[in-house]
Amino acid sequence: MSQDIVSDALNQIMNAKRSNRNSVKIRAYSKFFISILAIGKLRNYIEDYKSESDGLVVNFGKLNVCKAVKPRYIVKAKMIDKYVRRYLPARDMGVLIISTSKGLMTHQTALEKNLGGSIIAYFY
Repeated sequence: MSQDIVSDALNQIMNAKRSNRNSVKIRAYSKFFISILAIGKLRNYIEDYKSESDGLVVNFGKLNVCKAVKPRYIVKAKMIDKYVRRYLPARDMGVLIISTSKGLMTHQTALEKNLGGSIIAYFY
């Protein structure tokens, strides 16, 4: 069993997506992962997620890819664009999720607020 709940859960989502399913049940999750799903839901990559007694049910929206970034790079606000080019297929397609001192946010919000942080995951 792995120690990284976020990476494992995003891999479960991608495996279910590759097998043409519309939802997946994730047994091991955290509040931090639910915050990542909330950002994905705001951007319509995740349609809905519900906590049940035996796990978290995640329904997909217009999701193509979601992955965790390993190792978790620490970036300054000026360097975010470098990682956008590395992980996202196009400049206006997708979103990097960054953990800052002000909480989780997208890379666009972090650039607007001039905040750096740790890159956690990406959706597109």
